Amino acid sequence: MSLNVRVITPDKVVWDSSADEIILPSSTGQLGILTDHAPLLTALDIGVMRLKAEGKWTSIVVMEGFAEVEDNKVTILCNAAEEGSSIDLATARAELEKVTLLVDEATTKKAKIEATIELRKSKARLQAVA
Repeated sequence: MSLNVRVITPDKVVWDSSADEIILPSSTGQLGILTDHAPLLTALDIGVMRLKAEGKWTSIVVMEGFAEVEDNKVTILCNAAEEGSSIDLATARAELEKVTLLVDEATTKKAKIEATIELRKSKARLQAVA
């Protein structure tokens, strides 16, 4: 038996398939989900979600949200998500360099917070490709 996994953003369904194992970037650390997992509702952080299906691992970048696990169904509602296979490595590296400069150049507290969030997103995108 496997898990039925759905990753949903406000504008699209990023993943709707089965998986044997999932590793979620929860707000308290990495969280592994296997079949017959106890019911769970958890907050997700910016990070890389990994799914194992048919012996192959797939990476999906998740930009905060929630995950619900119940009856071998995993529903992930998040602000944005992107499959690692759709991310260009060179573009992700360039984006990380650009955002790193924004963090260094930020002068106000608000600008620093916004730049730091963008930096975390860029790092997650790069991690999903690598």
